[in-house]
Parts: sequence; C-alpha cells; structure tokens
Amino acid sequence: MADLKTKYMGLELRSPIIAGSCGLTSDVEKMVEMEKAGVGAVVLKSIFEEQINEETSGVFKAGYGMGDAYPEAEDYIKAYIRSNTIQKYVELVRNAKSRLTIPVIASVNCFSGGEWVSFARQLEEAGADALELNVFILPVNEFKESAEVENVYFEIVKSIKSQIKIPVSVKISHYFTNLSAFVDKIKAYGANATTLFNRFYEPDININTLEMGAASVFSTAAELRTTLRWTGILAGKDKKLEISASTGVHGGEAAVKLLLAGATTVQVCSVLYEKGIHVIEDINNFIGKWMDSKAFKTIGDYRGMLSYSSIENPDLYERAQFMKYFSNKQY
Repeated sequence: MADLKTKYMGLELRSPIIAGSCGLTSDVEKMVEMEKAGVGAVVLKSIFEEQINEETSGVFKAGYGMGDAYPEAEDYIKAYIRSNTIQKYVELVRNAKSRLTIPVIASVNCFSGGEWVSFARQLEEAGADALELNVFILPVNEFKESAEVENVYFEIVKSIKSQIKIPVSVKISHYFTNLSAFVDKIKAYGANATTLFNRFYEPDININTLEMGAASVFSTAAELRTTLRWTGILAGKDKKLEISASTGVHGGEAAVKLLLAGATTVQVCSVLYEKGIHVIEDINNFIGKWMDSKAFKTIGDYRGMLSYSSIENPDLYERAQFMKYFSNKQY
C-alpha cells in the first residue's frame, strides 16, 4: 500500500494535501471534518495587517472618537480594538490546536514589516506549528524601482524570523521579473518554504451597470498550468527548496502532477467549496491508487521526477517552446 506521509518545514504530515487559507479554515468544526477526511495540515484563514487598522479607523469614522479633546482616550480605544482583533485570532489558533492532531499553520496577509510583526510571537505561544505569510504588494508607483518592492518582502521575512522560532513559509504571486532569483533570496533571508501562488481578488467591470466589481474568487483547473510551470522550474533549480503548490488544484490528478514537478505539499481551497470537504479523501485515494499502479511506495520515490532539471528537455517548461512547436506547423 502507498504511504502518503511526508515532511513539510520539519512538520510530520500524513498526507501532502493541505487545506489552504480560506473561510472554511476559520471554523474549527470544519477543520475537524477536514482532519477526518485525511488532510495533512490546515492553514488558518488569514488575519490581515490592514484589517486591524481598518477596524480601528472605522470606529472613529463612525463618530465614536474623542477627537482632539481626549487624545489619550482615542489611543486607548484604538489599542483596545487592536487587542480584541488579535485576541480572536489567537483564540482560533488555540481552539484549532486543542481539537486537531494535525499541524495548524497560522496565516498573516501583510504588506509591510510594521509593528504587527510582534503579533507573530503570540501565534507561536498559542501553539501554531508554523506561519504562512501571504504577501502581495501591487507596485503602482512608477517612481519606485523593482528592487525597492522586493526589499519589502525581504524585510518582512527578516523581521518575522527575528521574532519567532516556528517555521515560516512565504506565499507569493508570480509577478516578478526574475522569480527564481527572488525565491532564492527569500530562502536566504530565512524562509523555510514558499507557497506558489497566492490568489487575490481580481477586478472586473460590469458593462451593463458601468461599475467596477470583483471577479470570481475561485480558481479554475486551467490555472494549474502556471503553478505547475513554476513549481517544476523552481524545484528543479533548488532540490532543497520546499514548495507548497497552490491554485488550480481541483483533483487528484493535479496533485500528482505537482508532486512530480517537485512540490513538497499541495494546497486545496476552491475545490473544497465546489465539491465539499470529502474531496480531500477522493484526492488522497487517487494519489494512493496512482502510486500503487506505478509501484511507488512513498512520495519521495517520485517527487521531482519531472522537475526542470530532471527531464531530458527542460525547454518544455519555458515559453520558448511555444514558438518552437508552432514554427513547424502549417496553418
């Protein structure tokens, strides 16, 4: 029988399938259900860096502030709201750890290395087994050099690693000029793993109402291609790099592909909403049966077998192959 156990950031996982950060992982009962279905670990729903600031400012915008008359009272109220927001998340970590036997990974959606960094220690003390930093900085300032933007990521990682001892993964997008070099630096600054890729709200335009809105928050199976490409390239260039592949995973076949490309773990999210939590068991069963059919006993027997550096023609991972293919076709 196939053995699906694996290690991720030093954590023992019974399956490479991780429940990614989402609304479902803010509900302890749902996470208990995920554990029963066979998930290897859970990433809690993110607490946002700006969430605290927005909640604080919202109180004063609503007219509850003391204004200039009592600045010390306003500071007290801000501190109270911030503490209350943090405490709720800390309690989520504690409750999850008290009910689950699988690793619990806390998550912070951040864009700076500000004072929130000290909050990471509370997550560690609450029992979080690891921390995933979901970082996305949209560079809209034309006067800011790309290196300045990248340095923000590095500062966040350095700040966090100076505060906590639990492992840290950095969840990033693929919008970098040289993703390989960037990920290499993230690792050099202390990240234990990287998650490819974060999925953020995309804008959409309603041509009937002439209004801006948000596109679907769920991924599609077609989005696996970008995740697969970069998982294969990055895992192939650095055999010791731990990658948690995310986005576009809607079944067992996709999970196997990512493991073959070199992923250490595979995160699922959208499919949990679309098919239900029981899909975790289906994905595990698919992986196990596929491994049996290929006579693979452990995931280590085939992980990275088809990464960038392991295949005869690594150009297949590159865009250039598109032109090579069509240059010989007549249309």
